[in-house]
Formats: sequence, structure tokens, C-alpha cells
Amino acid sequence: MSRPPAEPPRVVVLGGGAAGLSLAHRLVETGPATVTVVEPPDGPLRPGERTWCFWEEGTGDFDEAVEATWPLLRVHGPDGGALTLDPAPMRYRMIRSGAFERLVRARLADAPGGRTVRATAGAVRDVAGGAEVRCTTADGRPLTLRARHVFDSRPPTLLPPARTQLLQHFRGWFVRTRTARFDPAVAELMDFRVPQPSHGLAFGYVLPLAEDRALVEYTEFSRTPLTGTAYEAALGHYAREILGLGGFDVESAEQGVIPMTDARFPRRTGASVFRIGTAGGATRPATGYTFAAVQRHSRAVAAALREGRGTVPPPHGLRARAMDAVLLRALDTGRIDGSAFFTDLFRRTPTPLLLRFLDGTTSIREEWGIGLRTPIGPMLRTAIELPLLRRRAHPVPRAGESRR
Repeated sequence: MSRPPAEPPRVVVLGGGAAGLSLAHRLVETGPATVTVVEPPDGPLRPGERTWCFWEEGTGDFDEAVEATWPLLRVHGPDGGALTLDPAPMRYRMIRSGAFERLVRARLADAPGGRTVRATAGAVRDVAGGAEVRCTTADGRPLTLRARHVFDSRPPTLLPPARTQLLQHFRGWFVRTRTARFDPAVAELMDFRVPQPSHGLAFGYVLPLAEDRALVEYTEFSRTPLTGTAYEAALGHYAREILGLGGFDVESAEQGVIPMTDARFPRRTGASVFRIGTAGGATRPATGYTFAAVQRHSRAVAAALREGRGTVPPPHGLRARAMDAVLLRALDTGRIDGSAFFTDLFRRTPTPLLLRFLDGTTSIREEWGIGLRTPIGPMLRTAIELPLLRRRAHPVPRAGESRR
């Protein structure tokens, strides 16, 4: 007698940002699954519009949501010298969160097992056969969801202990200039002509959307965020004095802060409950890039469930996390000059190789070669010191999300 077909695995995903929606999309795309995405109702728990950037070769899964791409990158060193970089066969891409979310929600609605629910997720606990999520709907009604697996992308209320924690914090303006001021073919990845803080580093970031329109940002890697007045002053100085934009209008603004930490983020919080996204360690500690890692991790998680494995792999490999821990410590101690370090790294390393390194997809041989292009003495001293340092608690930064 033939057995009845197995019931598709039931999955609940908490959070409708890049990590939650990407995983839900992979699950319904790669095999039979019943996936429910729990998104918070309209209100303070829903984040505002965000910008995610990444580099990618060829066509991508979310091309319909891509707002702009750039075939060339540029880095300005602290001495004012410009490096124009060709990342071919990759291109730098921008996705706005609203377009991405609408696209993936539409795909989930068309999939037999996909659905989204607007509710505030509360307690999550293991139960027989999986996990249970207690929710509250927008009109105040209780809602209980049960699933074989729960994937939680909600921001953590506490950060794991770390040896080093810096913050990547930024403010950006979408500007429209009176005259043509931008080259739409070139994205300014790091502009170190801005005044450098006494601790950490700062840079400008420019993504042209047209000859007279761009996202212009001021970013710092440091221990504490700035005040609103200080961000506005720094961004205004960059736009007017360094970029020389002349007259312009600010159409909208965005601001965020994320931890750059060597903390060990837990991948699971229960037998059937897993953390994903920034909460699960997907943000690359030394750069803040998240979106590309989320896509790779979503594919890996979907494959793990499809193959019946009881755990999921980490978003970043051990070597990548170890190298990032060394770099963060070297930056925090001032052993390396951050602006010179990143400028030299782009100057001395072939761009496609360096971008793959920043994404964590290089081989150990390639990583060794890149390491020889960095300040060997300070980096080696830091690597020897790290195992002797105690991990300690750090405060959770103000709400924010990587734009990358």
C-alpha cells in the first residue's frame, strides 16, 4: 500500500523585512511548504522606507524591484585622490524596501502555501512537534500560530557579549540639485575627504539616481552616534563644501545605526526556533553589508529544511568572522588608520576579488593574498591579543537597519 503524501512543512517567519520576506520567498520557491509571515501592523513597530545596496553578477531574483544600478565605483582617499573602480562582471545595485516588500508579498500571495498576517508577535515557545507563537492582531484579538519551524528576524532586545563593538551610524538625504551635478554611471562608495573623527572613521556615500538627483549620506564607524544637529551639519558640509552641489532640495531623509560587533549571535533560541537576519548575525561586522548575505543564507536555510536537517548554517563562515574581529579591534584601538586602510585595500586589490572578499565568498588562498596587502604588524598584534580579551555586554544601539 502506498503511503499518503507527507504534509508540507509548516513554517512561521516573524518580521517582514529583507530577511523574513527573503526566506519566505525561498521556501515557497524551492519546494512545498506552508509559510506564514507575521508582519507588525501599521504603527511604531513598522520601520520606515529603507535602502539596501549590494553587488551582483548578471540578472537577479529581485530585478523588478531594483531602482538603480552602477557599472563603476569610486573611492576618494583622505588626500583627495580618486580611484575609479570597475567591478565587472558585477554591478552595484539599489533596492528600496517598499518596492522589494511589494514584490515579494505579491509572489507569496500567488504561491499555494504562502501568506502574510498583520499582527504583533509576542512570546515564542517550543511545543510538541514544533513551536508556538502568540500574537495580537491589529484590532486587539489574540492569535496563536503553530509551526514545525519558526524563524525570528525581530531585532534583539539584548546584544550578546562582545570583545569589540563599534557602531555604523549614518544620515542620508535624497537630494535634487538645480543643475546636473552627478554621473549616473558611478557610485561613490567611500569618500574620505570628510573631516575624520578623533576615534573611528567617517566617509561620504553618493548614489546618483539621475544627473540632478542622488542619495547623499554621511557615515561614521565609531562608538557612539551623533546628535541630530551634528548629522545635519556634517551632511550639509559634505554636500555643499566637498561635493559642491550648489542649490538643492532635500526630498526625503533616512537615518540608521547598527552594531559592528564580534559578538556571537545565537542561531537558535529553541528546539524549533531560529534567528535570521541581523538578529542572527547576517550583518557583516566589518562593513555593515547585509542584503547579499541574507539572500545566501535564505537559500542555505531553505536547502537545510528541504533536506530534513535539524539545524541551519551560520550566515558567515568562521574565517570571515575571525578576520572581521581582528579588523574591528584594530580600528577601535587606533592601531590602523581606517580611512587609509580602506583606501589602500581598494587601491591594491582587484575590485571583483575585493568585493567577493567583503561578501565572504573568497577562498583561504585569496584571503591570504588580501591579508598581505594590509598593515601586517598591527593586524598580527591584534590577532594575538584577541583570544586573551574578555567578552562583555554592550548597550543596544538606537533602532536602525543597515542600508546595505
